[in-house]
Amino acid sequence: MTRMAVVGLGSMGGGMARALRMAGHDVVGIDPSEAARAAFEADGGTCIAPGELSSRSIDVLVIAVVTAAQTRSVLTGADGLADALADGAVILSCSTMPPDETRALADTIEAGDARDIAFLDCPMSGGPAKAASGTLTFMASGSAAAFKRAQSALEAMGEKTYRLGDAPGAGSSMKLVNQLLAGVHIAAACEAMTLAVRMGLEPRQVYEVITNAAGNSWMFENRMPHVLEGDYSPKSAVNIFTKDLGIVSDTGRAQEFPTPMAGQALQLFTMAAAAGMGGDDDTSVARVYAMLAGLELPARES
Repeated sequence: MTRMAVVGLGSMGGGMARALRMAGHDVVGIDPSEAARAAFEADGGTCIAPGELSSRSIDVLVIAVVTAAQTRSVLTGADGLADALADGAVILSCSTMPPDETRALADTIEAGDARDIAFLDCPMSGGPAKAASGTLTFMASGSAAAFKRAQSALEAMGEKTYRLGDAPGAGSSMKLVNQLLAGVHIAAACEAMTLAVRMGLEPRQVYEVITNAAGNSWMFENRMPHVLEGDYSPKSAVNIFTKDLGIVSDTGRAQEFPTPMAGQALQLFTMAAAAGMGGDDDTSVARVYAMLAGLELPARES
């Protein structure tokens, strides 16, 4: 049994921590949100305060927060957890981050640490349901030692792990490619569904036809039920894609590479955030289109 801790018990991290527990690992959770801690404990998990980590001799630390700044603060801030890990531990950095920031953080953690702490760049994809069932896809890069130490955790949390290189940064780069496609596909799905409503088509029939036709995408099939049910409670929030597509845009500019499709999708998510929907489900882009066109989308059933 490996001693593990998961920092960030939200829609993804909570499921990942559950998958680790179900695989038989000794897992504790850390999160500043009382609601997130309560949900994890109600499922049988154990939560601790950051200051208690050093007494746990943690071998695997999974970071599942939202931003690069949060990841850095968790590891190297005033109450940084990197110093509380056991000798020979590994850090799994699962957040979507700019590749340059991932490399810099890995250098900070690994350079000159006498305890031989390893850093694995391993953002994930799959959504909350796959997180809870341990069937995520990980896009990982790091040293052979980091992969070896992280293997049991990756096997418990994921169905597939792609080894993309022997140094941090490649995993984050691959995740940006994924997020470019994911954001564009969600925006396109929302545009298509609201256009269908404008033309008088029945939304559920549109969903049935498109999911059995060439125009289907994983995001259309996964996300449009939220619109059909009128349920915009956040499975993945609008603000996730304003962040991630912002990273795509910044990275493209730094690489002198145009990203017009990602840029257009970013503007749609930004419009949703500006309309007060930043914390709502990312399919709220459909609500933006409906507001602009004066359309009625399906209402949530009571």
